[in-house]
Amino acid sequence: MTDSTADYPFELTQTQAPVGVDGESGTRTGTYEPSFAGLSPSTRLTTIEVGQQLDDFDLLLELGTGAFAKVFLARQRSMQRLVAVKISANEGHEPQTLAQLDHDYIVRVFDQRILHEQNWRLLYMQYLPGGTLLDVVEAIHRAEKPPETGQTLLDAVDHALEGRGGIRPTESSTRAELATLPWPDTVAWLGKRLAQALDYANSHGVLHRDIKLANVLLAADGTPKLADFNISFARNVTGASPFEYFGGSLSYMSPEQLTACQPGHTLDMANLDARSDIYSLAVVLWELLTGNKPFDDSAAQAARARGAGAIGDTTALELMLTTRAKGIPPTALAALPETCPPALRRVLLIALSAAREQRWASGAELAEQLQLCLDPSARDLVDPPVRSWRLRLRPFFVPIAFLAIMIPNLLASAYNIQHNQLLIVSQLSEYAQGRFMLVTTVVNVVFFPLGAAVLLYWYRYIILVPRRLRRGPAPPEENLARARRDCLVAGDRAVFIVFGLWLLSGLTFPLTMQFAAGGIPGRSAIHFFGSITICGAIAIAYPFFLLTFYVVRSVYPELVAYGQTSPREAEELRALSRRLPRYLAVAASVPLLGVVAVTFLTPVEIAQVIVPIRALCIGGIAGFVLAYWLSRQIESDVRALERVIGNRVPH
Repeated sequence: MTDSTADYPFELTQTQAPVGVDGESGTRTGTYEPSFAGLSPSTRLTTIEVGQQLDDFDLLLELGTGAFAKVFLARQRSMQRLVAVKISANEGHEPQTLAQLDHDYIVRVFDQRILHEQNWRLLYMQYLPGGTLLDVVEAIHRAEKPPETGQTLLDAVDHALEGRGGIRPTESSTRAELATLPWPDTVAWLGKRLAQALDYANSHGVLHRDIKLANVLLAADGTPKLADFNISFARNVTGASPFEYFGGSLSYMSPEQLTACQPGHTLDMANLDARSDIYSLAVVLWELLTGNKPFDDSAAQAARARGAGAIGDTTALELMLTTRAKGIPPTALAALPETCPPALRRVLLIALSAAREQRWASGAELAEQLQLCLDPSARDLVDPPVRSWRLRLRPFFVPIAFLAIMIPNLLASAYNIQHNQLLIVSQLSEYAQGRFMLVTTVVNVVFFPLGAAVLLYWYRYIILVPRRLRRGPAPPEENLARARRDCLVAGDRAVFIVFGLWLLSGLTFPLTMQFAAGGIPGRSAIHFFGSITICGAIAIAYPFFLLTFYVVRSVYPELVAYGQTSPREAEELRALSRRLPRYLAVAASVPLLGVVAVTFLTPVEIAQVIVPIRALCIGGIAGFVLAYWLSRQIESDVRALERVIGNRVPH
C-alpha cells in the first residue's frame, strides 16, 4: 500500500518492494520493484470483492489495498463478531511475529487461516474504526490552520467512524482528557503510548522497521495502536532473517536504514536496532506536531523521478542521507507551534539525531521523556524557559553551593565569636586569650579546607557530568545515574561535613586549652558548648535547605533530561521528602535554643549578651520562615519529578 491509498494499512506501507539477498554472499540480488518477486498469487487478490465469503468470513467493506494485500472489514461467522481481515500471499513471518505481542498499544491479532488452493493467508485481527494518524494529518491540512487541542484528533476519529457507517461513541475519560489537551501535549500523549509499544515489541525481539502515520490505527476513544508488522524482523522467530522483506517508507527511515537500502550495504540490515524505530516514530510525531516532516526531501524526490521510478535510486538515497546528516533545518524548527514546550522540542531533536548513539536508547526512555512533556510542573523544571534563573544558574554549582554553605556558617560564626568573646575570652588571662586565638586560627586553617576538599570529592559527579552534557555527547548512563543520586544527598553531605567541623571544633578547643593554658573555668566551658550547639543547629538546617532547593530545582532536572531513571531513583526522591520535616524541626529549634540559653545565664551575663541573643532569636524566626518556604517548594518539585520517574516503563 502507499500512503495515498491506505485507509486501513496492515500491508507493507512502502512504494518499494523488499530487497532480494543472496543467501551465501549476503549481497544484493534484486532491485526495488513494485512487487514481491515470487509472489505471483498476490496478483489474484484483485478478484476479491466486498460481498464475497472467504472461509469463515463475510467481507463487508474494503478498508485498504496495496500491492501485496487487501484488508476488509468482515463478519466472522463462527464467532459472530466484526474483525479486520488481511488477505495476502502465504509468505513471511508476520503471524508468528504478532503472536508474540500482546500489548494495549499494538493491534491485537486473533489468528490466521490458510487457503491452500489459492496459497492465500487470511490474518484476522482487532477492528479499529477510528482511522489512522494519516487521516489526522490530512484533516489538519484541510483545515489550513494549526490544531489547538486534542479535539482535532477526536474530530478525525469521528469523521472516520461516520465514513464507515459507525456512530460517534459515548464520552469516555480518555476522550474528555484529549479534548482539553493542548495539541503539543496531545502529540506527546500519542507518542508516549507508541514508544511503550515499541519498547514492548523490542523486549520481545521485534523491530517494526516501518513506523509511519498510516501504520498507526486509532480506537474510537483516540487511543493509538501500532499496526503492520509485515516487514518487521523478529529475532525470536525461527527462520526469520533481517534480510527478508526489507523495505519501508523512505521519508520515515532512519539514516542507518536508508544506508542499508544502498547497494553494497545489505549487511547493515542486520545492525538495525530499536533506535531506528525511535527515529521513525520521532518523524511521525514531528509531522503530527507541525503538519510536515522535519526534512525537505524535494531534491531526492526529483532525483528519484529522473530515475524513471527507480525508488531505490542511489542518488536519491544519498541526497536523503546528506539532508539528515545536516540535522533539522531552521525552517522546520520555525514551524514548531509557539505552544510547543521546550521539553518536547528537546525530546524530538534527540530522537532525530543523525548519529544513533545520540538518540534515546530504548522506547522506555522515550516514553519517560514524553511523560515528562505531559507534566507542566516537571517539564518546566527540566526544560525551563530561556530567561529562567533555573536555567542560567545551572553552570554555577560550585559557587552557589559555596555560598549556600558558607553564608549560614559565617552568620553562626559571627554569633559564636561574639558570644564567646563576651562570656569566655574576656574572662581569661592574657596568656590564655593568646592561646585561644591560636587554637581558633589553627582549627580554621586546617579543618575547614579539609572539609571543603571532601565535599568537592563527593560532588565531583554533580560538577563534571552536567559540564560534559553541555559540551558534548552524554556520558555513560552509570555516570548520569550516579550524578542524579549525588544530587539528592548533596544537602545531607554538606550538613554532615559542616556539622562535623563544628563538633570537631567543640571537642578540640577545650582539650587544647586544657593542655596549653591549664584549662578554662567550668562555667565558661558550659557557655562554649551551648554556643557550639546553637551554631551546629544553624549549620544543619539552613545550608541543607538552601543547597537542596537549588539542586532540586536547577541541577537535578537537567540530569533527568538524559538517560532513563530507575524505580530506585523514585524511592530516593521519596526519601528526600521524608527527610525534610527533620531538618525543618532543627530550623525551628534555633530561636528556641536562644530562649533556652537565657535561662542558664545570670542577670549580669544576660546584660552582656542580650544583643546577640536578640539577633539570634529574630534571625532564627526569619530563618525558620525561609526554611519552611523552601521546604514547601522542594516538596512540590520532588512530587513533580517523582511523577515522571514513577511513570517510567518497565522492561
